[in-house]
Amino acid sequence: MNQTKAYAAETVNAPLAPFSFERREVGAHDVLIEILFCGVCHSDVHQARDEWGGSIFPMVPGHEIVGRVLEVGSHVKQFKQGDLAGVGCMVDSCQHCSSCDEGVEQYCEEGFTGTYNGRERETGAPTYGGYASHIVVREEFVLHVSEKLDLARVAPLLCAGITTYSPLRQWKVKAGDRVGVVGLGGLGHMAVKLAAAMGAEVTVFSTSPEKEKDARELGAHKFIVSKDAEAMKGAGNYFDLIINTVSAKIDLTPYLAALRLDGTMVLLGVPPEAPEIHAFNLIAKRRRIAGSLIGGIQETQEMLDFCAEHNIMSDIEMIPMKDINEAYERMIKGDVHYRFVIDLQTL
Repeated sequence: MNQTKAYAAETVNAPLAPFSFERREVGAHDVLIEILFCGVCHSDVHQARDEWGGSIFPMVPGHEIVGRVLEVGSHVKQFKQGDLAGVGCMVDSCQHCSSCDEGVEQYCEEGFTGTYNGRERETGAPTYGGYASHIVVREEFVLHVSEKLDLARVAPLLCAGITTYSPLRQWKVKAGDRVGVVGLGGLGHMAVKLAAAMGAEVTVFSTSPEKEKDARELGAHKFIVSKDAEAMKGAGNYFDLIINTVSAKIDLTPYLAALRLDGTMVLLGVPPEAPEIHAFNLIAKRRRIAGSLIGGIQETQEMLDFCAEHNIMSDIEMIPMKDINEAYERMIKGDVHYRFVIDLQTL
């Protein structure tokens, strides 16, 4: 067995603290990865504090994992010792339902196995994530990472990157399209970079006027203060696609009004209260509201390759493992620019 050092929440609302456990042995189809960096996602907080229900304790969070391959199983063909590798939000799925057959394992009809706070399909044992020294993952769910990019800044691409890339690809964003991004945080800043690299005209909507400088430096062409009613009115019937990353309570009506004929707003955030909309705002211009999760493994690899080609990485603040609880509190306050990444050499 692989003795593994980690940080874990032992019980609900407990501070994360040093923890050790044993990873499974490397099977014929497995890859053992030394974790070098792990991004900190807001969902880590939600699950460590059981805000979504069903949390499994003790919990080792983390699903934005990059590292180097230490060992591969006898049947592994795509990876070898020494390769850079990444692991995102999934480590398994049924692999035989229609969704898995189509390469969208994130919508597995039996439910995908989360990198943490899930249960292994064969043993039922809890899955432990990337706030750890090592991880063992079956080959089909391991991703190739380019040597060209800063590895620490690649880590958040495994969740924030693919979560925003997937809807941009699903709605076929191309040069000349008008894309709005609501919220400039961990997800929003990646949506701006990716949409701009695809050739779209990108507009950021934010409640914070001081974020305009950052938005433009990230690649946005326009910036709208969403609290400015006149500015919002002036954006009416304009956008082909709006990526809404906000997880706080939000009125969707002004953003629907900003969509042109056949425009779509994709929801990535999960506000605590269900939004209310008037059907006429959809009917009048054949507008749509849609949702999107992460991407499948094939699409995630496509995203990593796209980012390597266009030199796209997350903007991060590096932290030592011991500062994770402080990072959680700062993240809740929105005090991060724009993603925390843990240096696992400090574990």
